[in-house]
Amino acid sequence: MANIKSAKKRILVIETRTERNKAAKSRVKTFVKKVYAAIEANDKAAADVALKEAISEISKAASKGIYHKSTASRKISRLTKAVNKIA
Repeated sequence: MANIKSAKKRILVIETRTERNKAAKSRVKTFVKKVYAAIEANDKAAADVALKEAISEISKAASKGIYHKSTASRKISRLTKAVNKIA
């Protein structure tokens, strides 16, 4: 464990941010799973709704720096292509 006060604080701050980042990534994964579940069920309407929600969550995560903007863009692109295939 660190002895310097600023180092101790950094440890606490990093733990807090790590938990927040994990929660956000988990939330994104949940929304992505909902999109793929709708695609598996061949339900275009549900897939479109789930896609819109997933894009929103991915964009929020990217804006907070949890995902790099290119990673977010790639995830959104792949989801959109998958949903468009079931038309």
